[in-house]
Amino acid sequence: MRFLLILALSFPLLAQCQKISTPPAGFRAVRDLDYVGSGNQRQMLDLYLPEAKTDKPHPLVVYIHGGGWEDGSKNEADVLLGLIKGGTPYAGASINYRLTNQAPWPAQIFDCKAAIRWLRAHAKEYNLAPDKISVFGISAGGHLVSMLGVTSGVKELEGELGNHLDQSSRVSCVLDFCGPSDFLTFGGKGSIIDPDDPKGALAKLIGGPLKDRREEGRKASPVTYITPDDAPFLIIHGDKDPLVPYSQATEFDAALKAAHVPSTLLTGTDGGHVFLSGPLFERMFAFNARHLQGKDVQIPEGAVPSK
Repeated sequence: MRFLLILALSFPLLAQCQKISTPPAGFRAVRDLDYVGSGNQRQMLDLYLPEAKTDKPHPLVVYIHGGGWEDGSKNEADVLLGLIKGGTPYAGASINYRLTNQAPWPAQIFDCKAAIRWLRAHAKEYNLAPDKISVFGISAGGHLVSMLGVTSGVKELEGELGNHLDQSSRVSCVLDFCGPSDFLTFGGKGSIIDPDDPKGALAKLIGGPLKDRREEGRKASPVTYITPDDAPFLIIHGDKDPLVPYSQATEFDAALKAAHVPSTLLTGTDGGHVFLSGPLFERMFAFNARHLQGKDVQIPEGAVPSK
């Protein structure tokens, strides 16, 4: 628990730096694996692997960073390292994807799906369990992991990147931390972000202000693609988030439940945009244990401390 509290207190500093995360004791890092074969640093991933030898493949937790689709790096993986060390060690992967200064939507989800296919294709080489892949993302990363969770088999969002198009991009479960879910209902809900700002992060993603690009905004919204066979979700959101409105979480959770997709909403009491606490980590551990290890554990829905 002490580790979790230290991590929670230090997260605001971690989010502002570009340091390379150091693997915890018992893990080794394999860095800059090119999942497309392009040589582009933005299409590479890092693996964090348990050093202990075992014949049993490790479930995998994949982290997708935030930064408004225009910033951030796979190097900022400290929260991922906290998750994979908790309980039975998992393997971890932290991925880069093309930012909006390189390419607009849907390049970002094409990259994420190419990374999942690469990981599945190389599972035996790194002793990974190809059928046990959890994805975890914060903010813009939350948006991207949500898209992974709801668009398995959606051809127009699979892309044709990499050498493993025969592999599935489906994931086992999704931890969506304060990610946007519906750009069409984003505005006017208390966010300081104006979706119609022509210079804003969303405009850079979809190619212009939302008022002029509503169809593009709809196609980039996870809520658009919900079907009953989607992956189970853990949605985490602060009720005082000044960037991504809390209503994005409640609306998404309701839409998933209406489609009979398992969804658990955790509300950070007085939580802003990203918060960490020991009780939150415990529920994240339990969620992964349920869906990656088959453990019969319950994840209480509702309020969770934000500090």
